[in-house]
Amino acid sequence: MNRTNRIIVAIGICFCVLLFLAGEPRFAAQDDTTRLHVNVVLVQLSVAVTDHKGNYITGLRPEDFQITEDKIPQKIATFEEGTGTTGSPDQNKGPAEPAPVAPAIQPAALESSSDGSSGVKISPLAGANIFILFDTSNYMYRGFVFAQDAIADFVRSLDDASKIAFYSYSRDLSRATMLTPDRFRVVSGVRSTVAGDDAALYNSLLLTVKDAAPLTGRKAIVVFSNGPDNASSVPPEDVAELAQSTGTIVYIVSTRLAQEDPVSTAAFERMSRATGGKAYFAGTWRKEKQAFDSIREDLGHLYSISYYPQYNANRGWRSISVKLVGKDLQKYRIRTRDGYSLQEQTQVNSEAYLAPEGAVDLDPK
Repeated sequence: MNRTNRIIVAIGICFCVLLFLAGEPRFAAQDDTTRLHVNVVLVQLSVAVTDHKGNYITGLRPEDFQITEDKIPQKIATFEEGTGTTGSPDQNKGPAEPAPVAPAIQPAALESSSDGSSGVKISPLAGANIFILFDTSNYMYRGFVFAQDAIADFVRSLDDASKIAFYSYSRDLSRATMLTPDRFRVVSGVRSTVAGDDAALYNSLLLTVKDAAPLTGRKAIVVFSNGPDNASSVPPEDVAELAQSTGTIVYIVSTRLAQEDPVSTAAFERMSRATGGKAYFAGTWRKEKQAFDSIREDLGHLYSISYYPQYNANRGWRSISVKLVGKDLQKYRIRTRDGYSLQEQTQVNSEAYLAPEGAVDLDPK
């Protein structure tokens, strides 16, 4: 009888405990299901605004831009406008075959430099971080000296606020001069290059994008190429996606005419367009110089806009749309990157693709 009583008492105690736990509020569990672990990433956009003739449009304000990410409206956090021409007044530019640069235009309705009603402070655009990637493969033998001269002139013409790194490549990447404001060091790096063998452009460009990735503000890679890639293990699509995701603009100057190498031409155009840059096909040293002048002009007229993304459940590719607000501004054209991969933002420093030999940390000075 005593044993039966003990069993009944034990069962009763267990039943009471279960009732108590069932009635207890589950705040901890609810907290776990509603807590969001989101890495807040400042998305930076470099935006060029032109008319149908290619003239740059200056004097725009934050409220003139409308930004959406996966169709979700975004609020501009910072806004910087370009300082305009950064070199000599007789610069030239062009989309494919370089052409004379037209003057920048400031619409009459936008002449005010006040902060406007957006509450976003308008700041002068700070200097850019520019990486020059020079093809020293055997494709470049014939025009090697002329190419060095064109790059050296480009380096000297950039504004003093910009920092420049000079890399060269054939089968391997050489970081000849790390990021620095010292133009003499960069030009010395240009003059010290020697011709190599095969061309691994996309491998080298990927490594350069990785070097640029941690930097904030405007960052651009200027590629000087004289032939197709015949030694890379990385496709150009992977390079373009990483450059888009890190906000790195890619400009490509090819010494071959577009019709001479249609495969490389298509890859260069897709990659530069996806990142907000341009591709140039310059068959003579004069047009090479015009292409570099055009890049300098473009860098000087970019708007730098950033925002913190609103909540978005999409953890993969996010599409970005930048539009101008107002009927008077609809006639202008916008060039910028069209999206980024959120996953890539956390994998920029991984070695998923290549492990560079003798990698050197960027010189912050």
